[in-house]
Amino acid sequence: MAVLAVILGFSFSANAEFKQLPLPYSANALEPAIDVTTMEIHYGKHHKAYVDNLNAQIKNYPDLDQLSIEAVQAQISKYNTAVRNNAGGHFNHTFFWESLSPTESSGKPSTKLLKQIKKDFGSFENFQTKFNEAATGRFGSGWAWLIVQPSGKLAVSSTANQDNPLMDVTEVKGTPLLGLDVWEHAYYLKYQNRRADYTKAFWTVVNWKKVSDRYAQAIK
Repeated sequence: MAVLAVILGFSFSANAEFKQLPLPYSANALEPAIDVTTMEIHYGKHHKAYVDNLNAQIKNYPDLDQLSIEAVQAQISKYNTAVRNNAGGHFNHTFFWESLSPTESSGKPSTKLLKQIKKDFGSFENFQTKFNEAATGRFGSGWAWLIVQPSGKLAVSSTANQDNPLMDVTEVKGTPLLGLDVWEHAYYLKYQNRRADYTKAFWTVVNWKKVSDRYAQAIK
């Protein structure tokens, strides 16, 4: 199975600061699943802070501006906690925005991806249940993931804080296909402590074309 060279939908130029690109849709496009105020704060404040704080670390690690954000994840153990948290936060959020789409254009999993989901989880519903359990069962802040493992098998995992399955420090490694942010700032304005309701609403705005494209690239 090929390792993804570039997972995110934009390229990164060496010898430059990490950049936060615009959202691929308007801030209100995911209503009612994700409200516009949450999107504006989440993207405009939280994600921006991760990018700014990561760029502030370049002076401590001159090699950072020579690497893609994916490459930083793969050797995250080389860096301090600030890089781990903020590089993870930048990658995870960019990945998250691209994993979402307005309901009317969210689509369905590709035939190949759906076949593999059914093979590895028994059914699509079983996969959703396992993913929901990873999201709601994550204590404190973190993420739930659908990944392709090096064997080619799909798996669900969760990570704490801003860790992700690409990092060399995570227990369950693989190429991420889908991720859900379960930090409270991702849902609290609309859902308060009802993380399960937020997780349920998430399925209405999954960008299955993007997820399917990631899967096709990962298994090449």
